[in-house]
Amino acid sequence: MKKAIRLGLVSSAFLLAACGNGNGDTAGDSPEPAEDNGTETTEETTEESQVLRVGATNVPHAEILEFIQPTLAEEGIELEIETYNDYIIPNLALSDGDIDANYFQHVPYFETQVEENDYDFANAGGIHIEPLGAYSNRHDSLEDLPEGATILASSSVADHGRILGILQDAGLITVDDSIDLIDASFDDIVENERNLQFEYEYDAALMTTLYAQDEGDVFFINSNFAVDQDISPVEEAIALESSSSPYANIIAVRSEDEDSELIARLVEVLRAEETQEFILDTWDGAVLPVDE
Repeated sequence: MKKAIRLGLVSSAFLLAACGNGNGDTAGDSPEPAEDNGTETTEETTEESQVLRVGATNVPHAEILEFIQPTLAEEGIELEIETYNDYIIPNLALSDGDIDANYFQHVPYFETQVEENDYDFANAGGIHIEPLGAYSNRHDSLEDLPEGATILASSSVADHGRILGILQDAGLITVDDSIDLIDASFDDIVENERNLQFEYEYDAALMTTLYAQDEGDVFFINSNFAVDQDISPVEEAIALESSSSPYANIIAVRSEDEDSELIARLVEVLRAEETQEFILDTWDGAVLPVDE
């Protein structure tokens, strides 16, 4: 079951006209008119064309954005997609004004980052859910785990409650019932009869590598990283988070752009029926659209 791993920082995926100025313009700003190169450009096109820069992780976020590019282009909106392979830089880029929005994080992670880093961000709306999955090369179900089995997870604290919820649903642990699972940590486990061993210091992007190298009994992997490495959550996960998960992936913007018409249109197109059908057809349940 070992997979070939394609690692390495992914740089900008689609650099279109006027890309990379990094001047901190807010969403909705129009680009400077291009110098005359002999190509006729109508006054209407120059006035109406607008650039919207969105940062995203590769799969599924950037692929979903690619799907809606033609629709926005027809409306005079030039969607530039900057791709990242971690969970830190997209928020830094948004805060610094290098991009107008980002699309990679779920609500609890977003709220944690805003609180810890004092970001002046707003949630412009949820787009999809990526069910977190448990994977194993050694066991067919969580119920099969032996005494002292090793559970590997990422260092993303916002995902720890999700992991604990899956393990608790499988009857393997009990979490302090005075703690909301969204806020729960591994320290909140009050019963662990099989003496499961937890390691959770890894970068989220490395979890597929650890899975391929069989470094433990169970690996909890975010679906976006799984599908990026051709791992099917639906077919390969031995346990998969429920579709009722509150961890919707959102469009995040600077607070000053929360009411931007461009951002509103971006969210509207991402929630359109055609886009939702694309998500369902492309990822077959590994990614689920939402509309709130």
